Amino acid sequence: MSERAAGGKGTMSRFSLNQWTTKRWSVAEAVDGCVRHGVEAIGLWRQNVAEQGLDETVKLVADAGLRVSSLCRGGFLTSQDALDDNRRAIDEAAALNAACLVMVVGGLPGVAPGEPLGAFDRDLAGARERVAEALAVLAPYAGARGVRLALEPLHPVYCADRAVLSTLGQALDLAEPYPAEQVGVVVDTFHIWWDPQVLAQIARAGDRIASYQVCDFLHPLPADVLLGRGVMGDGVIDFAPLTRAVAEAGYTGDIEVEIFNADVWAADPDEVLTRVRTRFGELIEV
Repeated sequence: MSERAAGGKGTMSRFSLNQWTTKRWSVAEAVDGCVRHGVEAIGLWRQNVAEQGLDETVKLVADAGLRVSSLCRGGFLTSQDALDDNRRAIDEAAALNAACLVMVVGGLPGVAPGEPLGAFDRDLAGARERVAEALAVLAPYAGARGVRLALEPLHPVYCADRAVLSTLGQALDLAEPYPAEQVGVVVDTFHIWWDPQVLAQIARAGDRIASYQVCDFLHPLPADVLLGRGVMGDGVIDFAPLTRAVAEAGYTGDIEVEIFNADVWAADPDEVLTRVRTRFGELIEV
């Protein structure tokens, strides 16, 4: 195995800044920050791209010579009007030449993130079936446009409102009917570190790994558990076996640092980027 594939020397060139780690930055500011800090790849978010303008974002990224490691997000496939928005997301990912479109598949129909319960459907199995049905429509559309859908399992605490896929195994089961270059999976340390089957499922994933995202799982979690992601080394995750498993599965793509954390967002983005690159070198570049 080469040093690069093993996660050793050369891994830093695969460091990607997920835009929400430095959430205060616009697309233009994040691209500029990447250039100034010597970062070669960026993960973008659709709402930020929309604010900047898709065509302008394409130009900014191209002029800076950056790779787009992912576009986030498509998904929420359990809602009634998901298909049209996801087709738009696929078209945006194609325009950006993104390595993948991250798919956060959605929770129980009618349960909205951060909102009180109204009318909703408790049929969890039915919600998962809706995801499979929507994927059957969207996967060929994505494939025809050269876009890879990346199913992201989320920690079970988000099952009700964000993702009825909670394990890498569930995501792989949904992906397997499709070509690997059409439908892959996201390995996100925050969401999968707890799973006793995770190393075996990473090995099973092989060339379906479309994105490797890293951040830490804080303890105690904040009141808003969405913001429980920490800088690597500030929480409970042992990154070495996960990174090693991803490398041994054959993944050689970019590695995104994606952090949702109120204190990180309030800090100076340049200082944040310097800090996460240092921790990346210490804990991911092994």
